[in-house]
Amino acid sequence: MTIRSLLTVMLLTTTTISSAHRGGMDSNGGHNNRKTGEYHCHRDNCIERNGAKKITAQSGYKSGKYERKSWPHWTDEDRDCQNTRAEMLIRDSLAPVKFKRNKGCSVSHGKWLAPYTGETYTKASKLDIDHIVPLYHAHQTGGVNWSRAEKRAFANDPENLLVTSAKANRSKGAKSPARWKPPLKSYWCSYAEKWRYVKQKYRLKISAPEAQSLGVMEKRC
Repeated sequence: MTIRSLLTVMLLTTTTISSAHRGGMDSNGGHNNRKTGEYHCHRDNCIERNGAKKITAQSGYKSGKYERKSWPHWTDEDRDCQNTRAEMLIRDSLAPVKFKRNKGCSVSHGKWLAPYTGETYTKASKLDIDHIVPLYHAHQTGGVNWSRAEKRAFANDPENLLVTSAKANRSKGAKSPARWKPPLKSYWCSYAEKWRYVKQKYRLKISAPEAQSLGVMEKRC
């Protein structure tokens, strides 16, 4: 192969890699994921947005196609007509809940204290059920290799679920603590402990920036 041919192959390879990431890589060697909002490094010398150097072996982020339908959630495992969402609303309500006119299957009213913001809600329609460790994040840090049954169990695990305000849940998206923390700082300790517990329970990897952010929140414990 001539030098000119070799240079052409190298140029085409670089172009292909760059185009595989929406928006391409910046001069630092990373880019923002438009779907999750997280900043990802793709070169060994890349520096994360919070100043931490990319450490491939510790990052745990593994690429692979993520399909939400592969993580069945809000199932009714005990077949009592109340799915996971309804059971979490019942569990976390500070007052007896009321149901829609459907044989006590779907919750309509109760009293909930949204832990991320400290706000109180009485209408279930204003609330989301948040995965403390998001499904997409779990996919990236080890869950990509799980069976469908394992993904289903994770997606419906009460220990990884919280009743939160829809606004806060959607603001968080699939971000890790390195990119998002609860607005209510008094909840930082509990959030960090829950996050770390779920990660350890499912043997999901924790990145260096993630660990750093968890440490910041745990200082409030």
